[in-house]
Amino acid sequence: MAVSEAALSRMREKRIYLAAAILFPLIVLIGFGRTYYLKEFFDAPPLASLLVHFHGLIMTAWVGLFFTQVFLIRSKNIRLHQTLGFAGIGLAALVIVSGFFTAIAAGKNGALSFPPDIPRLSFLAVPIFDLIIFAILFGAAVYYRKQAANHKRLILVTAISLLPPAVARFPIAGVTQLGPLFFFGVPTVIVIAALVYDTWHNGKLNKMFLFAALLLIASYPLRLAIAGTETWMSFAAWLCSLSPV
Repeated sequence: MAVSEAALSRMREKRIYLAAAILFPLIVLIGFGRTYYLKEFFDAPPLASLLVHFHGLIMTAWVGLFFTQVFLIRSKNIRLHQTLGFAGIGLAALVIVSGFFTAIAAGKNGALSFPPDIPRLSFLAVPIFDLIIFAILFGAAVYYRKQAANHKRLILVTAISLLPPAVARFPIAGVTQLGPLFFFGVPTVIVIAALVYDTWHNGKLNKMFLFAALLLIASYPLRLAIAGTETWMSFAAWLCSLSPV
């Protein structure tokens, strides 16, 4: 039986989400393998606190949810996908809350994840903006949940927005020393490649995909620009005063 052009088109479109479902966990594992998932094999130092461990568990659950949701759509299990989607709203809230308190604790007490040559309060702009962008993108994805074309693209960019912390920890000598050029550059290349492929495949530009991609990319130089300002330093000091640990 011949496969229709529409069916072939859907199959090709699903490739990008299948690739994301595989690439996202792989990047996280490569980045956090030595310090979290496989730390016993690398003689890594203990985690700074239970808060860090809790945040790690929440982020692991988020990666697992993304992987599961992609495969539920591929298997056409829409109802379960929608049910897990509502659970994902609660999980996203935990991502933001745990991420916020983990970040300000690191800003207050220091952390191995913070570059030693950059003031802690300045670098705090990086994880805080990660959470802001995540909240905006995921919130938009929830808002457009009944518009599949927009929803799935927003979720894809949401996943890409979470990559910098893992990319920054890649065990690649020399490359990671590039700092923001590397850990912001990799997600930028990925989101641009996804946008180009999606536009080429569909023969038209999805405006919501473009907006999400531009928002993410623009946030990178923006957070670096404000990180050293007096206004940010004062605000970051106030945020750190909220840390319970």
